[in-house]
Amino acid sequence: MTSNNNISELVLLQAHELAERIGLRQVSCREVMQAYLAHIERFNPRVNALISLQPPEDLLAQADVRDAELARGQYRGWMHGLPHAVKDLSLTKGIRTTLGSPLFKDFVPEHDGIMVARIKAAGAIIIGKSNTPEFGLGSQSYNPLFGATGCAFDPSKTAGGSSGGAAAALAMHLVPVADGSDMMGSLRNPAAFNNVFGFRPSQGRVPFDDSADLFIDQLGYEGPMGRSVRDAALLLSVQAGGDARAPLSIAEPGSVFAAPLERDFKGTRLGWLGDFNGYLPMEQGITALCEKAFADFESLGCQIEAVQPQFAPQHLWSSWLTLRHWMVAGSLGPAYADPQKRAQLKPEACWEVENGLKLSASEVFKASVVRSNWYRAISRLFEDFDYLLLPSAQVFPFDKTQPWPTSIEGVTMDTYHRWMEVVIPGTLSGCPVANVQVGFNANGLPMGLQIIGKHQADFAVLQLAHAYEQASRWFQRCPSPLLSEGF
Repeated sequence: MTSNNNISELVLLQAHELAERIGLRQVSCREVMQAYLAHIERFNPRVNALISLQPPEDLLAQADVRDAELARGQYRGWMHGLPHAVKDLSLTKGIRTTLGSPLFKDFVPEHDGIMVARIKAAGAIIIGKSNTPEFGLGSQSYNPLFGATGCAFDPSKTAGGSSGGAAAALAMHLVPVADGSDMMGSLRNPAAFNNVFGFRPSQGRVPFDDSADLFIDQLGYEGPMGRSVRDAALLLSVQAGGDARAPLSIAEPGSVFAAPLERDFKGTRLGWLGDFNGYLPMEQGITALCEKAFADFESLGCQIEAVQPQFAPQHLWSSWLTLRHWMVAGSLGPAYADPQKRAQLKPEACWEVENGLKLSASEVFKASVVRSNWYRAISRLFEDFDYLLLPSAQVFPFDKTQPWPTSIEGVTMDTYHRWMEVVIPGTLSGCPVANVQVGFNANGLPMGLQIIGKHQADFAVLQLAHAYEQASRWFQRCPSPLLSEGF
């Protein structure tokens, strides 16, 4: 089964379509694995998305086990037999988890994280990891162990990050679905940069126990990415659901996300935050692309109105810096304290730790109060609007040899992550946020739009994203040009 450009039909299917064929035994798990391994061998070198790939003979043997289970009438779940690559920040038993750092280049966990265990239980076969920046710091997926991941629409540009490997792998059809994590847009920025869908769930939606702290560390969450909203929702149905090991996790079962996504959106009110009245510098063309997408929302019956919260955005940035410094210093402080290990940390990591070590308890508390006040402010907006919209990034994909953009339209960026300030409102709200695609600039580089929903209204955000996807169909209309090169 091959397409016109000699690519297997199996890897071109949406994940839920492939899963259905496996469940009906119309195709074997071995055939699926063979198709994906051949596709990865051919196309992964173009973008450097997947790393720590496992031996093909081992993966095929696991596929045979899945086929034998089906023959006995044993079906593990919708991911039965699907190849899956885990982001290289999540623990994978028996497969090295480097965090993109030389300090962990040989680290092989003895157990899986909660999310990985659930994906395995649902029948997926872990084929390796997806590339990420060192400790996930920065929206550019490069590290000294594996190098940089390229954008699926121009491999000389960055795939974004920190789930850059996952996003590029999806766009290149190297995996059916992908997991990621998001602290500062790490599920949203790379999805926008690779024309795929990314979803940052509500705080506590996907239980997480990889961190030493289970109560205070609430800035970053794991979540799904897909070539369709339906695929991402199905992955979330596996990832989500309460777990006693994560005391702040949401008890609602993940199965709710496997329900049909169709819904009538006539009269739905959307608030457009834009660039926060000029506060956020935007590369030319981004705002126009986002606003052009309004027509697709309006075709669904949505009403869009520009709105601004009664909240100074610079206070959000100040709160963010403090809270991020504090959390990074907590996790990387011990490594920083060892001169030999410190020498192996990238400068941005050292900068975070050094600033975190200077903080007082009262400064951290004040930053948390600011975050709380932002939640109150955004909740007031949700009294008048059903969803809020704003761009997913402030720049288009940039040269992957450049660590980070130093300026936007003449405005100097004073930190390595200031150019991603647009994701901070969603992050600090704790609310669910999706990236949907809005098209391409004149150079063929993708961009996305964030949809922010009410507290714990994850399914509602997925429903709007799905309806928009049916109206716009950006991924189906504009696949990666790298897939057709040479034909």
